[in-house]
Amino acid sequence: MGLAAAILLALAHVIANLLGGCICIWSKEELFRATANKQLAVASLIFSWIILAIAFLMLILGTLANSKSRKVCGLSSHHLLSVGGILCFIHALFTVSYYVSVVAAKAEQKKPIQSQSHA
Repeated sequence: MGLAAAILLALAHVIANLLGGCICIWSKEELFRATANKQLAVASLIFSWIILAIAFLMLILGTLANSKSRKVCGLSSHHLLSVGGILCFIHALFTVSYYVSVVAAKAEQKKPIQSQSHA
């Protein structure tokens, strides 16, 4: 089950990144000039990658710990699988936040800039 969870986590991350596309910010100045949606997309992407790495590692380590034949299950002593599963849900929140903010940032770029002719 832990291996299946790790595979599904990786698959969900790949799908979200493919659907969201690439949000590129190359410098600190560009980050500060970016819209709030673009800044949120970058932050969500960074946090989702960090949580992906930690959750994937915990799921794999929990799976390996439970695969050894012992009388005591590794889940009760290390809680690696349960924490990895919780991190999967947190990863989902950041991934959904990334996707929504990327879609909003792309919609902002397509909007025509209104001229101030009412002055």
